[in-house]
Amino acid sequence: MTQPQGALLVGSVNYDDAETTMRTASALLGDRLKRIPDGEVGKRFHWIMFQPDVLGEADGIERVGDEPIPFKAGLDARPLRIADGVDAASISLPPLGYADAAIESYAVFTRLRAAGEIADGIRFQVSLPTPVAIVASFFSGDDREAIEPVYTAAMRAELARIVEAIPHDDLAVQWDVANEMGIIERASVFGNPMQAWWAGDPFDGLVARLVELVDAVPDDVEVGVHLCYGDIAEHHFLEPSSSAVLVRFANAVISGASRRLSWLHLPVPIERDDAAYFEALAGLTPVAELYLGLVHREDGAEGAQRRIAAASAVVPVFGVATECGIGRAPEGTTEGIFRTHAEVAAAW
Repeated sequence: MTQPQGALLVGSVNYDDAETTMRTASALLGDRLKRIPDGEVGKRFHWIMFQPDVLGEADGIERVGDEPIPFKAGLDARPLRIADGVDAASISLPPLGYADAAIESYAVFTRLRAAGEIADGIRFQVSLPTPVAIVASFFSGDDREAIEPVYTAAMRAELARIVEAIPHDDLAVQWDVANEMGIIERASVFGNPMQAWWAGDPFDGLVARLVELVDAVPDDVEVGVHLCYGDIAEHHFLEPSSSAVLVRFANAVISGASRRLSWLHLPVPIERDDAAYFEALAGLTPVAELYLGLVHREDGAEGAQRRIAAASAVVPVFGVATECGIGRAPEGTTEGIFRTHAEVAAAW
């Protein structure tokens, strides 16, 4: 059987702090990793759910509803709206929090590397959500079209701060792409359909938006794309019937981008160890590194090996990952998930 080459940590990890995340990942997976994230700790614990607290501080943006919706880590998950009579273009958003977190965690990364706990040559990975995720999740109606360019500019400013503060040969940026897959697949979350808010083909609009984000990362900074179907209590909002839609979207982005992708991640549902799921990978445009999210907490190395065997019949060279981040995995399971990566993947 093919032994996959290397491993990718998608982003979120269920530890309380960046130092524990990076030290543990390096100890258990060091020679299998090219990049280490900070685990999306603190208020980033549940991906983008802290953004309403950030955006709600901006003049011209209001919460929807009178009572806060309590969420983990003390977050208020109420949706947002543009206040009546406010021109979205006039709204000045505060810092989104991603650059501050990256700069703080990079200091931890360099300290651990200087102490010999992270090997030279491993990059610091910063995972960022696409603006589509925030706009689709927290705004509705005409507000989506109005706020999208404002939020996109704010996210580009976060990226600019990150690439200015962190040496380019130490940095890897990953764009997390989840809501896009729901829009393409016409999925629903909690009964609400995921829909585009722009004219024209939704697929083409999503490709163009992601291409712009990929191209915004400087050529000497690694850039990756994590395609995903969400993580709601360790389940997707929709289980893909095959890898075909993922491959179609990835190929369009790869073709449209003016720079190369450093890596691409595609999810694999736990029950899919059949050849049919992987058939479309035969048509995937080659990328420098392909990672398949076939490691699952529930069935460990044995299940991963079954999915590896099925994938290997179509694509002989790939690395392993989980299908999404593991920040919401049950407490005490993280090291076991790391060890599964190590057991089924070869060192770089």
